[in-house]
Amino acid sequence: MSFPINTYEKSRAMFQRAVKVIPSGLYGHQGPAEGCYIPVDAFPLFSSRAQGPYFWDLDGNRFIDYMCAYGPNVLGYNDPVVEEAARKQAEIENCVTAPSSLIVDFAELLVDTVDSADWAFFAKNGGDVTTLAVMTARAYTHRKKIVFFKGYYHGVAPWCQKIDYAGVLPEDVENNLYALWNDYEGLKALFEANQGQIAALIAQPYMHGNFMDNQLPAQGFWQKVRALCDQHGVVLVVDDVRAGFRLDLAGSDHFYGFKADLICFCKALANGHNVSALCGRDFLKNTVSGISYTGSYWMSAVPFAAGIACIQRMKQLNLPQLLREKGEKVTQGLVDAARRHGYDLRATGEPALFYLRLADDDSLMLHQRWIAEMVKRGIFLTNHHNHFLNYALSDADIQYTLEVADEAFAAL
Repeated sequence: MSFPINTYEKSRAMFQRAVKVIPSGLYGHQGPAEGCYIPVDAFPLFSSRAQGPYFWDLDGNRFIDYMCAYGPNVLGYNDPVVEEAARKQAEIENCVTAPSSLIVDFAELLVDTVDSADWAFFAKNGGDVTTLAVMTARAYTHRKKIVFFKGYYHGVAPWCQKIDYAGVLPEDVENNLYALWNDYEGLKALFEANQGQIAALIAQPYMHGNFMDNQLPAQGFWQKVRALCDQHGVVLVVDDVRAGFRLDLAGSDHFYGFKADLICFCKALANGHNVSALCGRDFLKNTVSGISYTGSYWMSAVPFAAGIACIQRMKQLNLPQLLREKGEKVTQGLVDAARRHGYDLRATGEPALFYLRLADDDSLMLHQRWIAEMVKRGIFLTNHHNHFLNYALSDADIQYTLEVADEAFAAL
């Protein structure tokens, strides 16, 4: 069959309005200047509505969405259970001088759900809680240095950016140390060279950076890292903002068989409602209590109600297993479609948030062309970022995706 090719006249007209009043027209990872929407003319730039596994752009084109708002959509857009909980709470109160007692209910639920959690602290964005985690580690240890794995992403605060980024000062990153993923001996040497100076090691549960194949932890790697941190008195922070609840409702550290000291959640926490959480072990609770860190909307009740409903629903569905099964169907089907047309498509990382790369062209341009052919036919992927699945994605949606992929490979 032949699929219609999208056009984006209304999106382009809206972008012309946007550039007059918004820096870059669209900024951050959603913007066309960031390198994940190439060629730009293949992609819609604005949405008009969303439901389940789909969103529609201003021109009325429907997309099966494998980016899920870059992760928050874990159950499906406008999940009826979550939205009903949010609506009912909105009728009562939301952002109030004295916070709703839902904050206690939500914290208790997280402590009961997440294996390494003895307490929970709520904010709004993933970067809010990764920043708090680093502040907590420094306050607890009275040390400065932070260990990262190369290829990391932990937000956009200056401490976790690169020295050549605009607005980042050398002193913002002068205490950052960098190790290679899965290189335990190199990490051990780094710890020994900085004995008594390292406050924290912060890492994603597996390496799911951009513009690179994703890498799972080597057998026993996390267990050795945990022991190394214990030996050197270093706080072990897991940034579970992206993978959290998609691998294991008890946390991705639990999934890989170790226990974090601090673990950061955001994207899948409330199915798109704006809340994040730092959870941690009891020995760090008093340290967090002594840090001055808050925000005007951090105790809003509606996202708490949505988060409670989301976690309860994920438990009822045994969602991580469902997402793994859906991811395996999608990735195996795409790899098979590529092979039929003589291409080598690599699908790496965990199936619930897979990464794709056509390995036939190191320049990445062939991969970008294939993604463009997919998007123009209504399958929303991006070029160099991991993808996400949601509960609402059906077998029929997956089959449709694979049929589009077949035509997109033929179009190359």
